[in-house]
Amino acid sequence: MATSKKDLLGKKILVTAGATREAIDPVRYITNHSTGKMGYAIAKKAALRGAEVTLITGKTSINKPLFADVIEVVSAKDMYEAVKSNYKDKDIIIKSAAVADYTPNEYTHNKIKKNYNEMCINLIKTTDILAFLGSNKKENQFVCGFSMETENLLDNSKRKLEKKNVDMIVANNLRQEGAGFGGDTNIVTIITKNNIKELDILSKEEVAKKVIDNILEILNSKKRSI
Repeated sequence: MATSKKDLLGKKILVTAGATREAIDPVRYITNHSTGKMGYAIAKKAALRGAEVTLITGKTSINKPLFADVIEVVSAKDMYEAVKSNYKDKDIIIKSAAVADYTPNEYTHNKIKKNYNEMCINLIKTTDILAFLGSNKKENQFVCGFSMETENLLDNSKRKLEKKNVDMIVANNLRQEGAGFGGDTNIVTIITKNNIKELDILSKEEVAKKVIDNILEILNSKKRSI
């Protein structure tokens, strides 16, 4: 097996991965279909290329990547606090986690009994982690987010890039066969302020490589222009 090039030596990278769980009561929670495979592939590739990797992960059933400092969290609030505590000294931040946008307004300490034909749960917004990273970005820090869409992929993702003040968005459409949650492949479009790069269907490990390659290409071009 070929040895990975060590072009990330000296770089500190923060990766977020997996889904969060928002508790309703001791039995139930709100979550999504993310398995963490994409984020884990990125953490693995970055570590193999010499980076010092911190992986903040929601609950997953896959093995933790080697050579990464793994921080396990449960809720969106947990992930926000972990990111807030670990982002400042990082050179590159890749937020691939599928964090819940809403969480129950109140947690019921006892199981909610099945007494009614309908039940309403009041939800409140969670803290937007990518927006936090964009608005608190340090000098020379590179922030990459992910965008999962079902329609208007380019427009929504370009709007997210600008609104969240980040350097790159990796977008994919859940409705494309071979893309999205759960599988071992993905179909992504890498979006920056000045470029849009559509990739064919690839394994998630190959997508991870392409994402890292593109980030390094941008960082190296900035160095050359100084």
